[in-house]
Amino acid sequence: MTEQRTAGATLAHVATAACATVLLGLHAVAGFFVLSALLTHSEGPWDGTVTGTARLMAGLGLAVELMALAGTAAAVNTGRLRRWWYAPAVALVVTALVRMVFAPRP
Repeated sequence: MTEQRTAGATLAHVATAACATVLLGLHAVAGFFVLSALLTHSEGPWDGTVTGTARLMAGLGLAVELMALAGTAAAVNTGRLRRWWYAPAVALVVTALVRMVFAPRP
């Protein structure tokens, strides 16, 4: 009986670590896109693609982060992760939305 409990606990820990690893990877990819959107600046009045580039990068970050938010909801609802895992997802979603709205104008 003790071996079964130990095996079940070990499997639960592995599942929790897998959920956390996948979410951290998604947050890193989304963070890259959002940071790229934030660092995109106009080089002058001739630079007309800066708005599209900033919005594209913010949109890609938003898309990846919405997938991470869905994964976070699944992991929290199954009891694998705590509710504080929503914090990075919400921060990146809000940052991406703000950057999309306030994209730089050439």
